[in-house]
Amino acid sequence: MTIETGTMDTGIRGADAPADDSQAPDAADVTAAAPPIADVERALEAILMIADEPQSIVSLATALRRPVKVVHAAIERLVADYDGVDGSVRRGFELREVGGGWRIYVRSEFDTAVTDFVASENPSKLSQAALETLAVIAYKQPITRGAIASIRAVNVDSVVRTLAGRGLITELFTDSETGAINYGTTDVLLQQLGINSIDELPPISPLLADGTEGFDSDFR
Repeated sequence: MTIETGTMDTGIRGADAPADDSQAPDAADVTAAAPPIADVERALEAILMIADEPQSIVSLATALRRPVKVVHAAIERLVADYDGVDGSVRRGFELREVGGGWRIYVRSEFDTAVTDFVASENPSKLSQAALETLAVIAYKQPITRGAIASIRAVNVDSVVRTLAGRGLITELFTDSETGAINYGTTDVLLQQLGINSIDELPPISPLLADGTEGFDSDFR
């Protein structure tokens, strides 16, 4: 289950994704495999609990094989339910629209509790994979999860979650076109490294190969 801490906007914006039936899956594609209308909300919860990126109304409707209007209405009901509207219990998490998509976040007032829990549950030392990922983010920020994975040539989802849970990186902004979250380092990392600014990181170019390895010294 992936529930990110609410380090961005704490307000819940109304869904402005178009609710045009023309964007809904074709009626011929709605098969018996599609969840009954009564179960759409539960199906949405299941998907959003494991989603690492905001999910658009259209993509959710396609996954559930349900019309956009049905999914849009279900999202609104979930938002109201989690917010404690109409006497329901206000949850410690919220369903928030970010970058044109929807994602579950921990409410901002519980960030400290979650951060302290993650810190107490995780060992103090970072793995080699986490250190390498942290270095990529530090030198290339702002950078998306996909770009980090491309540089490291491995899946970095769990490592990014670990670094975010430790408070070493944070979500800076969401790309308005792709919905991809851009990450950067935090003041916690600066404190751990004993520096005042990310600009004080040592230059990385002297550590990179110059491309001459394997050639004779007198090669011209």
